[in-house]
Amino acid sequence: MNRRWDLDMLRGLMLILMFVTHLPTRFSSMLSQPFGFVSAAEGFVMLSAFMAGMIYTGKGLRDGIPSMRNAFIARALKIYACHAALLLFLFTVIAAVGILRDQHALTDLLGFYLSQPLAGLWGGLLLIYNPPLLDILPLYIMFMLLSPLILEVGLRRGWQGIFAISIALWIMAQTKISETLYDLFVILTDFQVPYRETGSFETYAWQFLWVLGLWMGALTAKGELKNRKPFPKALVAFCLIYAAVMLVWRYVAGQVPIHGESVINHLFDKWHLGPFRLINFFAMVILLMHFSEWLKARIPRIGVLETLGAASLPVFCVHLVLVLLALSIYGQSTPERSLMTDVMLMAVGLALLYVTAVITLMIDKESNPKRRPETDAPKVPKPKPNPLA
Repeated sequence: MNRRWDLDMLRGLMLILMFVTHLPTRFSSMLSQPFGFVSAAEGFVMLSAFMAGMIYTGKGLRDGIPSMRNAFIARALKIYACHAALLLFLFTVIAAVGILRDQHALTDLLGFYLSQPLAGLWGGLLLIYNPPLLDILPLYIMFMLLSPLILEVGLRRGWQGIFAISIALWIMAQTKISETLYDLFVILTDFQVPYRETGSFETYAWQFLWVLGLWMGALTAKGELKNRKPFPKALVAFCLIYAAVMLVWRYVAGQVPIHGESVINHLFDKWHLGPFRLINFFAMVILLMHFSEWLKARIPRIGVLETLGAASLPVFCVHLVLVLLALSIYGQSTPERSLMTDVMLMAVGLALLYVTAVITLMIDKESNPKRRPETDAPKVPKPKPNPLA
């Protein structure tokens, strides 16, 4: 069975957009949020959840819930190992280079660790202290550990209750509930990591995208999403207009909708997944789903993106290594830095990401020659006793 090339291309595109956004060059602001007030992070999280829902639901239907649960735990442990290695690399090699070169962009990023190295190390390994750039994988790990329970409940009892809880958590995330709960945790444990050092992503908000992706992946594994009814024409028209307005607004106003303090900015906030940003993202998803067949028939397959997307975890980790090295050596982008230097950083970085993906897929093919690619849509099992019963 062939890979889902369309999903690989989307994941590859998200990886490139994140790399361009994070790498300190003059291209970062220009290409960040290129489709409106939506970043690559939303797409990456949603696609990751969709893939997890599709792959592990298929495994649960074939082999039962315990097997699905074990597969989730094994994947979460692999991601944790990657995150721990990145942390240790940041706290040793990158910190040393940044200090020796007196790069404030790097030392500011590591401010808490440099002031309290022991608390920073243990807090990082416990997924509580999350320095900037290294706060996506901890989110991913927590969601992977919760996913078996979510999928089991969804498959056995339906998704209405799950979405009710998920939406309630997203609404609470628009307030300071997370900070209040963390302050209570600090009081009870006397933990030394400040709330601002726990990561930029508001977990209670971003779980909504993960749950939505899991649900869509589960429906795909069961063959139900393919038979969905077409979206109403009025909804598609609204999404087109909304997405177009957001796209124009983003490039007229810049990265922030309104400069200065404004409640509008909170409604578009990335870290809390503000409602207007969420609508912008949903509009993009609906348009992508509505025009998917039309797009697949007309857009050429881009092998580089497919290769990057097929090895998303190693590519994501290497992208962080390259960004941290660039910050420790070159610092933040400045107008004084030559255009050629930025072009070189971008070209070399993208080439290394592609080499990483190629090597990863070669190793994976040699070590697992009969393994079904992870982006394959799972086969529908033959009739047998229901392992979920």
